[in-house]
Amino acid sequence: MAVVGQSAACGQPVRIVPEGSRMLEASAPGFGIYVHWPFCAQKCPYCDFNSHVRFGGKDGRTGWDETQFLSAYLRELKHFRELTGPRRAGSVFFGGGTPSLMQGATVGAILDEIGRLWDLDADAEITLEANPGSVEASRFRDYRTSGVNRVSLGVQSLIVADLKALGRIHTVDEAKAALKIATDTFERASFDLIYARSGQTLPDWRAELAEALSYQPSHLSLYQLTIEPGTVFEKLQAAGQLVVPDEDVAADLFEATQEMTEAAGLPSYEVSNHARPGEESRHNLVYWRYGEYAGVGPGAHGRIIGNTGRLATVIERHPESWVERVEARGHGIVEEEQIAQTSAADEILLMGLRLREGLDLARLADVGGVQPGADAVSRLVEQGVLEVLDGGRRIRAIGGGRFLINELVLQLSTSFIAAENVADSLS
Repeated sequence: MAVVGQSAACGQPVRIVPEGSRMLEASAPGFGIYVHWPFCAQKCPYCDFNSHVRFGGKDGRTGWDETQFLSAYLRELKHFRELTGPRRAGSVFFGGGTPSLMQGATVGAILDEIGRLWDLDADAEITLEANPGSVEASRFRDYRTSGVNRVSLGVQSLIVADLKALGRIHTVDEAKAALKIATDTFERASFDLIYARSGQTLPDWRAELAEALSYQPSHLSLYQLTIEPGTVFEKLQAAGQLVVPDEDVAADLFEATQEMTEAAGLPSYEVSNHARPGEESRHNLVYWRYGEYAGVGPGAHGRIIGNTGRLATVIERHPESWVERVEARGHGIVEEEQIAQTSAADEILLMGLRLREGLDLARLADVGGVQPGADAVSRLVEQGVLEVLDGGRRIRAIGGGRFLINELVLQLSTSFIAAENVADSLS
């Protein structure tokens, strides 16, 4: 699945600190830790994430040795601490896969080690992804006690038939029960829905989104379904057995999404993510603001600044092979590449244009050494798809441009010139 336009050190709790309605500082990139849990109860037909199904483990319930995997996570975290040096982390994100298949004690041990290796903000955002089908109140309480203060639920649809078509194993009633458990247990909760599904009409989506908004969420992730290579949905589409809405209908669905969430007080702060002020995902903002993040666990990606500059890291995808690598070498990294300045410029441009706050051009100049050409910016502004803000210091996608991020990136990146005085050149 892809989104439009193309997750206490030494026994001392780092734990839960109420966040209130603190607004996020614009453009502060930050540093976070991403922990990938690779296992799921069932593989969804639209999913191209690194997720695996295992059965018949030593405990007769799961197909993995959780003690062995925990040991590998702790060891790989130590290796990343050696790469990053001391950092102050503002967020930890357990993604997958289905992290809610982990025991609470496993989550707690990982968080304890993170708190020992890095300095965690007193109000660090600690998120865990969960599927409604794996929700148990006792498990959620364990996560809360272990240090998790935010949960993200993969609801995906509130329509019974569509849940089945998406390959989800939970029911609509389970999803609604999970939402109540999550909001009763955690300080912050979010849930995901997928739209532009097969056969979905604009009235269908408006009705479903209205129901979702009736639960008064503080954060929603609303993703447009796209057919990814290597998925079951790709095979079905190729065989003519799956038809998704065309681009015009998808654009109408996108516009309706923006309109309804805005009216409900959850404007989009990123193309596919909507939140009440102060409830934005701080961890995901690290990505979109092109900050640093250590990615550990099978298939995880990272962007860190080490002794030799900005590095991209990729971890072995196969879970058991990852464990073997970590046990033998202390980490599962299979790719570690110095990010060239030109590549960094393209990455920060792509990420920044997804944000409602837009792209900080001074940061683009600092990281990538470039700025977009004034002619290209003027042309896109005239077309009504780009806006210049803050006296020329920031640009952002607007209108139809928010549905065409890749095209904006192409036009702006091909216009790049060496960075000078950004504000003077665009104001």
